[in-house]
Amino acid sequence: MKKYKLALVGATGLVGRKALEVLEEFNLPISEYAFFCSSRSAGQKITFMGKEYITRELKEDSFDEGFDFAIFSAGGDTSKHFSPIAASKGCIVVDNSSAFRMDPDVPLVVPEVNIHAALKNNGIIANPNCSTIQAVIPLKALDEKYTIKRIVYSTYQAVSGGGKAAVDDFYNTQKGLEPKKWPHPIYNNCLPHIDIFLENGYTKEEMKMINETRKILEKPDLKVTATTVRVPVLNSHSESINIEFEKNFDIKDVYKTLENYPGIIIQDNPTTNTYPLATNATEHNEVFVGRIRRDESIVSGLNIWVVADNIRKGAATNAIQIVQKLIEHDKKVRV
Repeated sequence: MKKYKLALVGATGLVGRKALEVLEEFNLPISEYAFFCSSRSAGQKITFMGKEYITRELKEDSFDEGFDFAIFSAGGDTSKHFSPIAASKGCIVVDNSSAFRMDPDVPLVVPEVNIHAALKNNGIIANPNCSTIQAVIPLKALDEKYTIKRIVYSTYQAVSGGGKAAVDDFYNTQKGLEPKKWPHPIYNNCLPHIDIFLENGYTKEEMKMINETRKILEKPDLKVTATTVRVPVLNSHSESINIEFEKNFDIKDVYKTLENYPGIIIQDNPTTNTYPLATNATEHNEVFVGRIRRDESIVSGLNIWVVADNIRKGAATNAIQIVQKLIEHDKKVRV
């Protein structure tokens, strides 16, 4: 059986360290790993699969070693510079930044939804925004059955989505210290402000969700709107999604459709106060769906509540699942 070589870029960061955990769990047929980072983080020791590794500074010749795959979790500037270099050496890059997401020549992939797009890559595959990833899985399941007409997103996003500086703010503002990451304390607040404001009044995060949803679902004219909010929760994003369909539906059939779709766990029992919670979704790779009910203000409307670990499924796991599917496809081709 063929063994593969994988490079992890940004191995010492929040997502990179989570990727190390997930890689151990998935135990892919990879014979050689290398862990790259910035010059200031180079030389750190990493214990991975019972073996000790030393992190290496990412340089322009780092991919001369002949890697099959590289997962980038080191920010947009790093990805823009080094991803094309890696791809030029025959390495398939799965990039966690926003650098290539809306590039028409780069597939934007959630394995449960559109793995077919990844198989047509030109060396770079983009990992979507964390809040988009968890949303499009149930949306794809429902779109296949009822055809989505319009989506309204309202998100409640954890502070870990903002990186280490955001997590520091989470703890420091509880102590009464001034925030450094955001213009207001996240403690005891909900901030309707993720990323920068744009000329149209939306934030960049909101437009990411709108545009990425259209691209992944392959519906460029789909009506989508979003309000994204940072909440004082450490990990796992929660989302209220209102959907209008072209076709009517039976609510029992909606449950079955979601239950039978890969990557979804239903938690929905009002009599026992059962619904998805951030604390329960943390450290899981699945997307949790509940509060499934009709929107009684329109003919074919539905409300769902969607929760997932934004660092795992929203970043590390999704990228590793892409690699896993590419390896499986390669095996099929070889057979």
